[in-house]
Amino acid sequence: MPKSKLTTHGGFTIIEVVLAAALTAIVIFGIGFMVVDSQRSWQKMYNRVYSDVVTDSYIARKTFDAVIRKASSKTLLLDDAGEWLEVGYYADANSAAVDRYALFSYDSGDSILSIEYGSLDPRQTLSIHTVCENVTSCAFNAAGRSAQMILTLDNGSQTANVTTSAVMHNE
Repeated sequence: MPKSKLTTHGGFTIIEVVLAAALTAIVIFGIGFMVVDSQRSWQKMYNRVYSDVVTDSYIARKTFDAVIRKASSKTLLLDDAGEWLEVGYYADANSAAVDRYALFSYDSGDSILSIEYGSLDPRQTLSIHTVCENVTSCAFNAAGRSAQMILTLDNGSQTANVTTSAVMHNE
């Protein structure tokens, strides 16, 4: 009895290989797109949280709070237009009289908020520091023993508004 030859060819057809390659490419491109998109979103959020406007607004708020809280409530000077605020404070805990001052001022020409530290008698500037840049507006107010700063920062791509108040704790 003659044996019939049964042959099976091993391997894949060209159509199967092309379809598998196409599906693999689609999956890889999809995963790559998701990774790139999540990186862009992460970078965008990181820039929002840690941009110069955000960090400057934080520094301005913390500096204002620290200076006003150690200031004497009897030595507050405020510009009529609200562009600068000066407070007196004690140089150290053993001082009998207010002998130092801190002057917050907004320079609209340079768009900076600065603080000047100095001695009162004789009136002498000890140091001037830039608190923050990219300031578009700044106004100071006072009521009783508290002082308020309303600050707007804008770097062209992001705007931050800061309103902070602090109470003067010293007499």
